[in-house]
Amino acid sequence: MIRPAKAAADAVATLRARLPFTSRVTEQLLHVGILDRGTRIAAQLFLSVLPALFVFAAFAPAALREQLLSSLREEVGLRGEALHEVQQVIYSGTGETRDTFGVLGVVVTLLSATACSRALQRVCEISWRLRRAHARVAALRWFLWLAVWTATLVVQGPFFNAFGGGPVLGFPLSLAASTLLWWWTQHLLLIGRVPWLPLLPGALLCGLAGVGFSWAARLYLPGALDRSVAQFGPYGAVFTLLSWLILRCAGLSAAIALGYVIATEKPVAQWLGTPLSGRRQTPAE
Repeated sequence: MIRPAKAAADAVATLRARLPFTSRVTEQLLHVGILDRGTRIAAQLFLSVLPALFVFAAFAPAALREQLLSSLREEVGLRGEALHEVQQVIYSGTGETRDTFGVLGVVVTLLSATACSRALQRVCEISWRLRRAHARVAALRWFLWLAVWTATLVVQGPFFNAFGGGPVLGFPLSLAASTLLWWWTQHLLLIGRVPWLPLLPGALLCGLAGVGFSWAARLYLPGALDRSVAQFGPYGAVFTLLSWLILRCAGLSAAIALGYVIATEKPVAQWLGTPLSGRRQTPAE
């Protein structure tokens, strides 16, 4: 009689022999734990980065606040009641917000926002089988990534519209900008431990995922937000946006994880110069 454990092991061995790439993809996604990682990044975005954006809006000039609102409309398809709520946060009571936060409040908010950078760095490290970087080496990179990501978000609206050229030109422009951002992001957060070229597949997948989710948000989120707000009030918008963020961040985690698989395939690895030796398996924490 064949034992279940032996039968499962034989099935896995057969899958590896017949479909080696599919087997590697499956193992990598399970190793990284994309849903768990995506949930962590989404939670940090929602709980720490969004408040930092609102603090930024309170201290920013009116032109930058308008640009931030325009980019949020393009990025998540805000409209109607949900858009009105965000407008109230961005435009109303900026003087009161400044008085409330002060210098200490801004510093605490920024320190909290780096939790998103740390969660994203961990996805990159686990995907590439690297040990956790020391905080004293990576700390400045967390702040740098947060600053560049915020600046990118602010100018996202014009990129989607190709600076007035329309969505047809906006798609390749947004894809190029998103790919460059995530190429640089991986190299920054991995502290240069992986060369530039092997990170390109993951950057391309992240770029495609980012642009794809942004365009899908325009079609899906406005109606979903309206229904949620009508049924549950402002809390409905919170639940809908958080669910969307989890899905988007899980897609981003999957893109980084699959970038490693593609970059370490033998033909691609030879072309990109991917270092294949010395990779240590890192437990998904």
